Amino acid sequence: MLESIINDKKFALLMQKNIQDLVVHFFEEEQNFGILCKIEEISFNPELPENINSEFRPLTLFFLAGYTFETARIVDNMLVFEAGFGADNFGSVVSVPLLSIMQVIIDETPVLINLSTYSETLEVEKKKDDNGVKNSMASFLNNPENSKFLKK
Repeated sequence: MLESIINDKKFALLMQKNIQDLVVHFFEEEQNFGILCKIEEISFNPELPENINSEFRPLTLFFLAGYTFETARIVDNMLVFEAGFGADNFGSVVSVPLLSIMQVIIDETPVLINLSTYSETLEVEKKKDDNGVKNSMASFLNNPENSKFLKK
């Protein structure tokens, strides 16, 4: 039951809206916050050097404060901000899809947890599976013995 909800597109869109509304609220209140997000879905412009990129874990925490907070904005369902990385403070614009944000954190306490696992890739796989359901139904209907199971 839970799996069907967290994989649902409507649920994902609701989570995305909740994340956006909360982040906008924090912008308006000038409240610094952290985001725990899936690093594989994040883009950096310019790309980070490999020695910095290799240090990230699959779930990475970014804290938005100071200059990073001041540059943060939401653009096309992405949280975008500038940040410096590594000992040399290598500058990059970070683009984080809202749905890849797993937690929003204030003072080490999660104030939002995103349970959505929906992705466009899953949607494509589901559509492929629909053909299997159609073929199965066609086979079922081709057998005259199965007519007793159909409502008239």
